[in-house]
Amino acid sequence: MQGSANLNIMIKAARKAGRSLLKDFGEVEQLQVSVKGPGDFVSRADLRAEEILKEELRNARPTYGWLAEEGGGEDGEDPTRRWIVDPLDGTTNFLHGLPHWAVSVALEHKGKVVAGVIFDPVKNEMFFAEKGQGAWLDDYKRLRVSGRRKMIECIFATGLPFGGRADLPDTLQDLARLLPACAGVRRWGSAALDLAYVAAGRYDGFWERGLNAWDLAAGLLIVQEAGGFIQSVAPAGEILEDGTVICANEAMFDPFAKLIRGA
Repeated sequence: MQGSANLNIMIKAARKAGRSLLKDFGEVEQLQVSVKGPGDFVSRADLRAEEILKEELRNARPTYGWLAEEGGGEDGEDPTRRWIVDPLDGTTNFLHGLPHWAVSVALEHKGKVVAGVIFDPVKNEMFFAEKGQGAWLDDYKRLRVSGRRKMIECIFATGLPFGGRADLPDTLQDLARLLPACAGVRRWGSAALDLAYVAAGRYDGFWERGLNAWDLAAGLLIVQEAGGFIQSVAPAGEILEDGTVICANEAMFDPFAKLIRGA
């Protein structure tokens, strides 16, 4: 797929940040780690990756705003556009030597995500999409959500609350309703890759609470462009604002959403 100039900038920046993270991942035991909060770690590698992304994206588009996990938000001269960045989605996996984490970059225009990139450096997989242009893997494979139509054949992904988070009871109730009805639930520790895998048809659906805009922004567009249906856990909610999401293919979305919502 021939992407726009902005998309090419995003892909280049994600690859550069990914290369930096891979070097640190090879020496993960020697990383200096500081604790931000229960179960929420930040490493020098994480911060270095964000610096690389910021330099690449800001140099190419200096007027755009900025929102990122570590560096917070900054307004740009252009109030209609901003980058939404997670330099290392799956930090806990990274710090434990688990090879499942990603770089996520999204571009928002007038409150809508118009381009998204999720890069998995370990597997060298680049998932990306632009609004109206479809979703792609590695510039040659068009992504489509799964075509399964029976709940008992479907595999779903989620994130499990940790560190005493308040949404643990809700998630346990979700699992109690969903597990008897499906082929399994996976928890791999990266919401960005969970969304990318739904777009690729590897998972049939995904849901989670307690997420942030940088966890979701790129993946939401990739799923939508791959033909997926997406809503907040609260049907009238705004996903990037309330941090909850349910997504699946068209056939499975309603029965899946009903189970998660307890409807």
